[in-house]
Amino acid sequence: MRVPLLPALRWSLPMAFSVLCGGLGAQAPDPVSAPVPVPATKLALAEDRAVVQAMSDVRVQPRAFARELRALRDFEGTLWLRPGRIPLRTDEGLAAVDEAIRFLETVRPLGPLRFNEGLARAARLHAQDLGPRGALEHVGADGSRLSERLNRLGTWQGLVAENIGTLEVDAHQVVFQLLIDDGVANRGHRHNLFNPDLHQAGAGSAPHTLYKVVTVIDYADGFVPNP
Repeated sequence: MRVPLLPALRWSLPMAFSVLCGGLGAQAPDPVSAPVPVPATKLALAEDRAVVQAMSDVRVQPRAFARELRALRDFEGTLWLRPGRIPLRTDEGLAAVDEAIRFLETVRPLGPLRFNEGLARAARLHAQDLGPRGALEHVGADGSRLSERLNRLGTWQGLVAENIGTLEVDAHQVVFQLLIDDGVANRGHRHNLFNPDLHQAGAGSAPHTLYKVVTVIDYADGFVPNP
């Protein structure tokens, strides 16, 4: 049974955003003042932990997620008719889903992602910065970039990366968004998710004025929060 054709949603234009940078983080004071944190509810923290767990699961068992996506191959042109959900308007249609399935069926499984509370706090603060402004970008309202925001909260090593997605709260839907990477030519979010040099992650979400919810995911090879 197909979902009634309500006004279709879009994840974002493009669907998500990614950034990747490397080096060694420092604990030196940042000259730009950090945003004031807004307490997250226990439910939000549970959902954000679930996103990291789902990303870890797909790295360890990519073929299981390929089977999940195969069961969702229901399109009318570029309109994705998802069971029990509002139809989603995509840029590439079924082709992007099938490409993600082929990737998951052939990629070599990786080790799990470890949840990191410091990375989750950084991600949550950036989500809370983006949401009220209706923004979708890696630069904060104060001009800060990912490495600067992490420096405020601790010390990072090796490689760090950030993905941003919209609309979805369910952890598996967030991961599908990153895997399919509709409208993103280089599939940067998928590459971040399956980067073997990234071993820790934290996710944070917040209400968004345009896309209902924004989820920020920060990854690192290693991150040690300040006391």
